[in-house]
Amino acid sequence: MKKETAPVAQSAKVPQEPLFDLEGLMTDFPTAKELEKFVFDQTGYVLNLKGRSNKFKYQTALNVLNGEKPDDYLVGTENPYLDKNDLIPVDTFRTVLTRPAEVFDVPVVTSYISKTFPHPDKEMYAQGQKCEVVFRKYINNAITYEIIGPITARAVGTRVNKFGKEVPEKYSWVDPREGEQLIRDSNGRYTPRGSVLRAQLQKAKINNKTYWDVWIDREFILGDNKNSSDNPWDVV
Repeated sequence: MKKETAPVAQSAKVPQEPLFDLEGLMTDFPTAKELEKFVFDQTGYVLNLKGRSNKFKYQTALNVLNGEKPDDYLVGTENPYLDKNDLIPVDTFRTVLTRPAEVFDVPVVTSYISKTFPHPDKEMYAQGQKCEVVFRKYINNAITYEIIGPITARAVGTRVNKFGKEVPEKYSWVDPREGEQLIRDSNGRYTPRGSVLRAQLQKAKINNKTYWDVWIDREFILGDNKNSSDNPWDVV
């Protein structure tokens, strides 16, 4: 006996309407900010629509929502949900001095980084914080120091935000950098601060030698081209 199969039901075609239209956008999103948020949620594009005519504003949003790519001048970078009044200002970084002329374009023969010196900021110093200092000796016998960090943020003042929470008025940078400075010039003369740094490094010892002699004011030998290979086995 032949088994009858039931007919497969065909789904009825549902007429589709346009995804979005001007009237719907103007009704649901009466302000540019609300419209920008909706476009961002739907497409990921950040549009700059504030201040533009309603006809242009809503037509632009409609075009983007229906798949068109917006012109570059209409595309922004800031998230439309971001309220600048909620942001906490952050100070800019300080300007760091350039390398002294004494060592400009002069080859470095040795360098050493110390993390044992106290932080120059008074508050950080009181907390026992240290800074990072790099010492460099140059081929012309000059020696320099440079504080390279750390750079940290510090909250300044307080205010109450729209949620009733107390937040800082702004953040400033605790930036100990002051650029590279001379300890000793090429003629062997020490700066006032250079003398203090040298004295401190001479107090620390390693194998009966001072840090100054072992790590900073190291002796070096200038070789000729015959011994310039990176491979020691190539030297004859």
